[in-house]
Amino acid sequence: MPKIEAPSALLMQFAKWPEAGRVKTRLIPALGASGALEAHITLTLAVLDNLCGSGLPVQFWWDRAVEAVPEDAQEVVRAIEHHGLRQRVQQGANLGERMLGALEAGLQSHTLALIVGSDCPSVEPEYVRQAVARLKECDVILGPSDDGGYVLIGVRRVVPHMLDDIVWGTEHVLEQTCERLEELGLSVGLLEPRWDVDEPEDWARFKLILR
Repeated sequence: MPKIEAPSALLMQFAKWPEAGRVKTRLIPALGASGALEAHITLTLAVLDNLCGSGLPVQFWWDRAVEAVPEDAQEVVRAIEHHGLRQRVQQGANLGERMLGALEAGLQSHTLALIVGSDCPSVEPEYVRQAVARLKECDVILGPSDDGGYVLIGVRRVVPHMLDDIVWGTEHVLEQTCERLEELGLSVGLLEPRWDVDEPEDWARFKLILR
């Protein structure tokens, strides 16, 4: 009998370049710009460790191209290079376009493609493996977040404009995304809810885990 190959999955971590005043802005009132920057770096490294701990191949996708690596990003870049990961740059006018572009690129080399944001430390290795397993039975898998968005999106196929018309950054992101995908004929699965770090209380929750 012919050998049936297991699906190959690619994990992609989305991240903003660490620069004071541009990252984790909702933490700035509580932590200051430098404190929010340090939080961003800590979260980015925590997510990176989780994804690499899944045993699946990982790519790191920055939010924009830069002429030189910012000084504050050196620690993150060293960690990426330590893991031997490819670094790429997101393309698109909004988050939906950037994610769709990355997912399309991932599916060019792998059977499955998944994206996790750098503010989602609750996405542990087993959660990622659950997402991969669920993609055997649906076209798109989403990991809902407590704030109405999602901490993970994974696909086995994509269609044009599947992430259009989403009002990003609101409590309706998950609902709007599910409606959009189903309108286009894609089957959608949901994992157990997780949480991300946007507000000071989220950061406090994460620090408790670090202890």
